[in-house]
This record gives sequence, C-alpha cells and structure tokens, in this order.
Amino acid sequence: MRARSTAVLAGLLTMALSVACSNDAAAPGSGGGGPAAAPAAADCPLASAPDPGNSAPPQNVPMATAAPKVQVKDTYRVAFSQNASNNPWRLAETASMQAEAERLGYQLTVTDANNEQTKQIQDIRGLIAQRPDALFMAPITEQLGNVVAEAADAGIPVFLLDRDVDTSVAKRGEDYVTVIVSDFVQQGRRAAWAMAKATGGNATIIELEGTTGSSPAIDRKTGFHEAIGQCPGMRVVVSQSADFTRAEGQSVAETLLQSHADATAVYAHNDEMALGAISAIRAAGKVPGQDIKVVSIDGSRDALTAVDSGELFATVESNPRFGPRAFQALQRYAQEGQVPVQQILEDRLFDSSNAAEFIPEAY
Repeated sequence: MRARSTAVLAGLLTMALSVACSNDAAAPGSGGGGPAAAPAAADCPLASAPDPGNSAPPQNVPMATAAPKVQVKDTYRVAFSQNASNNPWRLAETASMQAEAERLGYQLTVTDANNEQTKQIQDIRGLIAQRPDALFMAPITEQLGNVVAEAADAGIPVFLLDRDVDTSVAKRGEDYVTVIVSDFVQQGRRAAWAMAKATGGNATIIELEGTTGSSPAIDRKTGFHEAIGQCPGMRVVVSQSADFTRAEGQSVAETLLQSHADATAVYAHNDEMALGAISAIRAAGKVPGQDIKVVSIDGSRDALTAVDSGELFATVESNPRFGPRAFQALQRYAQEGQVPVQQILEDRLFDSSNAAEFIPEAY
C-alpha cells in the first residue's frame, strides 16, 4: 500500500512539473514557442520625452553673392510660380504673396501649375520671357533644377519658397539666390513624437505621403522614420502617396484601411490628407482619435478644429504665409548684395492643450 501511494505521488509530481514547463514555454517573451509580447511604452523613449521643438538654427550658412543681382528700386515687377491651388495651404501662400506685394506697391504676376510638373516648367519659361525683376517659385518637385538654371542664365534672380530643388543641378547662391523653407525633417520627427504620445509607443501605422519627389514628402518621411526607429513597438506597415489632397487622402486611406485592418494609427504628411483619412476611418465604422490615432503636419484651421474635437491628435505647423519673408529677402539682396542661401522658418506644434486658442488665426 505504501509503495503504491509513493508511486501515485511520484506520478502527480511528474505531471505538475510537465504542466509548469509547458506554461513557461508558452509565456510571452519567455523565449519559448508562444507569441512575443508587444513592446512596453518604456521601450519607446519618445513616449516620455518632451517635444523636440524646432531644430537648432543652421550654422555658417553661406551667403548668396554669385546669383543674378536685384537692382535697388522704389518698386519691382516680380513673378510667382505657384505649383498648385488645390488646397488651403497653397491658397494661403498665394494670398500672402499677393497681400505683401500690394502693401509694398509691387506688381506681382502669379501662375498656377495645377500640380503638373510639365505645366510649371512651361509657366516658368513664360515668366522668364517676361523678364521680371525677380522670380519667386514654389517648385512642385525637386526635379525643376534645370529650369531654375535657365532663369539664372537669363539673368533673373530666383527665390525658392517652401520647397527646394536638386542642388546638384541648380546651385544655391548661384543658380538661385536662396530657399526659404521649414525644416521638413524636423517636422517629421515632431510628428513621430506626437504619435508616440498618442499611442504610448505602440502603433501599427499607415503613412499617407505627399507628392512623390517633393522635398516635404521626402523629408517628412525621413524624419518620421528616423524618430520611430527608437521605438520597437511603432512600425509603418504601408506608405502610399495621396498627393497632399483631401480627396486622395480619403480614397487612399479607405483602400489601406481595408488591406490593413489592424492599423491603429495614421501619419499624414499634411492636414488635408489627414482630414481625408479621418473621413475614411469613420466610413470604416471606427472612431478617429480613439480606435485610430491620427497625426499630421501644416496647422490649418480645419485641422486645429479636428484637434480640438479629439479626432486629430496633433498637427505640426508649416506656416504658409511666406509673403513678408520672401519680399524681405528680395529687398535685402537688392540693398546688400547678399543673403543666406538657406533660411529656415520656425514652426509650432498644436495639440489639445493649445489648438482652440489658435483656431481664429489659422488659415
């Protein structure tokens, strides 16, 4: 009897040890055969870090001295090649240029390329033929370096606004005077920081990119991906261009939400695409701001309103009011014969703590 009891007890102990070992093997993150646990927020330094803010001003920026000169005059006849007028940001930029030209008493000719690179090249060549005192340009992509060089060869000083061109084709300070622009890479980093705050450092992200080949699309992607590289729980599962428009943002987001039903976040390179994505999220039967977090860049009035309502977590400012800075650069170059070849604007970040305050002044 005693021997039998001892045998039964040994058998029970063996079974218990077997179950315990089996459970250990299946425990998440234990190195066994079970699924790995999602990284904790502690694994994402962005989630607990402060807003990285604007990047430090660039040091030792060369001065433009070799580009075609601007003569000192009481008034100027200038031109502005706008790449599109299909969203509020572009309309606000053009309005700012027109308002500042009117304030100064300058004659301003504006062309609109309708988001077509071929048309913008034609527009610029037409403006070169008119021989303005200066040409302002918002290039649709970085591939417009050759036509910038054409303007320089014609003796027309070119000032680039909000986007750059390929500097291996057109040289800053030589083929064009200066580029006045936001730090798009830093905007991407700040958007990543906001996304980490929104998601606690764990997110399956759909990325809506801007116009392919444009400097904002290239750099905002670079900055965002660089920053989320610190956070193993944040990953972009798909990226696709929606061309900076609300309609495309909605259409592309609808498709991507169907093919990536596990997505928990959307990063849009501008507010218009983000607002389109918010409509797509609603159409998918999900709640924007709750089921899926959204972060974007620009700081439009509609976006700030969406932040205030909770549908958009945050938007990084990219100020479209270039008029004063553009004409200040023109005047300084005329008077002093030189300006920095690159001028970086400072931007703010809008979230639930300040969006309502800035809605009245937003474009």
